[in-house]
Amino acid sequence: SSTAATLAIVASLESLLSVTAVDEIDPKRRTTDKNWELMAQGGGNIVSGLVGGLPVTSVIVRSSANVDAGADSKLSTLLHGTWLLLSVALIPAVLNLIPLSALAAVLIATGYKLAKPKLFLERWKQGWTQFVPLVATVAAILFTDLLEGIIIGMGVGFVFVIARNFRTAITVAHDGGDWMVRARRNLYFIHKHELQKCLGRVPDGANLLVDLSATSYVDLDNVGIINGFIKNAQHRGINVIVRGDIAERTTPLIDAPTAEVRYA
Repeated sequence: SSTAATLAIVASLESLLSVTAVDEIDPKRRTTDKNWELMAQGGGNIVSGLVGGLPVTSVIVRSSANVDAGADSKLSTLLHGTWLLLSVALIPAVLNLIPLSALAAVLIATGYKLAKPKLFLERWKQGWTQFVPLVATVAAILFTDLLEGIIIGMGVGFVFVIARNFRTAITVAHDGGDWMVRARRNLYFIHKHELQKCLGRVPDGANLLVDLSATSYVDLDNVGIINGFIKNAQHRGINVIVRGDIAERTTPLIDAPTAEVRYA
């Protein structure tokens, strides 16, 4: 059902976010295998559902409390689950006496440790592409919920990715009759006009090097533009040589002699 799918997505996202945060505060700087984390969570939720339990997920409050207490192994997680099970089974009435305001204070204190003003200042110094998605995600989560907030944050980040790709991706340089058109990064359909414009600057009778060594992918539309230019270059006296990517994914698609790829 849609409810089950929503729970699965929210639980998975929350676990991934918690794992990433814990990796950041781990004194030993270990890296969690996120695939295993999701597999373990999925298996746990299946078992929990079969016995009538609630969905389980990683929570940053518990994990950060363990780290602050000096825990550095999986034993802390097992002990935490054991104490929680015993508390629920033996002293449920006592647990109900804990004020919700006290639990909220714990959440606020933990959240402050993980999202200090210093973090926002660091993102501000890194530029708008880092700061705006962070603020948008935090605000969206506060005013909606975790799932919608993350989706909104991803959408804002995606807008910045698209905007970054619209920036100059191709450079042109020349020394006398020797010209070079160089792709600084992967070329997609949004770069077609820029590629045509750069190739259009090459004069008749020139020696042209089309340098694609910095790319790992060139859209077929751009490959077609290069091949079309090469075909016309034969009538304009332009000698074209292509330097492809290191993996040689692109050069077999281009109808021109190739130059050796220079390794950095």
